[in-house]
Amino acid sequence: MSYVVIATMIAKPGQEELVEKTLREAAADVHAEPGCARWALHRKTGTTGHFVMVEKWESKEALHTHGKGAALAGVGRALKDALEGPADVAVFDALPAGDAEKGAL
Repeated sequence: MSYVVIATMIAKPGQEELVEKTLREAAADVHAEPGCARWALHRKTGTTGHFVMVEKWESKEALHTHGKGAALAGVGRALKDALEGPADVAVFDALPAGDAEKGAL
C-alpha cells in the first residue's frame, strides 16, 4: 500500500524565496530516499508564500524513515524561523479508482 502526503507551509512575509529555495534544494536528496515515489513542490496560485508538497511513499516504513531523515532535518533547520507556523501535514491511504493512470498518484 502506498501513502500520499500533503504538506502545506506558509512563509512569513519576506521569507518566500528562502522557503522555495530550501525545498527545491532538498528535492534531489529526498528523491534519492528509498521508497520515495513522488515529492513535488507547488505554490498556491495567486500567492507568493503558500507552498504545498505532494508526496507519495511506497510504504509506511519509507515514510517514517523520511520523517526522521537528514534531508527533512535540514529543511527544518533552514526554515525554523521562516514559516508562519509548523507545516500542516496530512497522510492519506491511496484509494485507486477508475483509470489506473488517472485514478491514483
